[in-house]
Amino acid sequence: MTDAPVRVLLVDDQTLVRHGIRSLLALTPEVEVAGEGADGDEALRLLDECDVDVLLLDLRMPGRDGIATLEAMRERDVHVPVLVLTTFDDEELVLQALRGGARGYLLKDVTLEQLVSAVRSLASGGTVFHPALTERLLRAMIERPGSIEGIQRPEPLTARELDVLRLAAAGWSNREIAHGLHLAEGTVKNHVSGVLLKLGVRDRTRAVLRALELGLLTG
Repeated sequence: MTDAPVRVLLVDDQTLVRHGIRSLLALTPEVEVAGEGADGDEALRLLDECDVDVLLLDLRMPGRDGIATLEAMRERDVHVPVLVLTTFDDEELVLQALRGGARGYLLKDVTLEQLVSAVRSLASGGTVFHPALTERLLRAMIERPGSIEGIQRPEPLTARELDVLRLAAAGWSNREIAHGLHLAEGTVKNHVSGVLLKLGVRDRTRAVLRALELGLLTG
């Protein structure tokens, strides 16, 4: 018996882009497009009407844009995980999205396999950060005055905690990390809890952002 497909809501103001992504996702039985919209208002309406596992969200849209949509979701206590699909022309915009609750971001030129993997990761509680953008995000944080002022370095992470954090940043679920590092899944959960405690954050997304600010994921 196969797993049920992950149901996604696709929101992008560019019709051709939206239809292109839908056509790609139609090629795999792992993902089902439950609905699509052209702006944040349609996203919020469809989130109320549809059974959705993951929201694929553009950032730059007329009317209610991606950032405003994330804010509205938080105000309405909507907990559907959000994967930002962006052309990445504005690092600060992406940072705002992540701080606003998005659980990951990808460039719009990713392959179908990368997109499906990211969707499944978010649906299972993971996070996804495009490797090609990690360095640009870190550089943006450092180059903008005041972006990392006052940050105090936390208690050092152990080598194993860093291993777990790096894989979490790549979008791996706890189960995948456990398999990759030859650990019990409960042990991975304990390491994740330790990372959150040491970094002073409450979830994996903020842990990765904090690690980026501190330079823990470079090298």
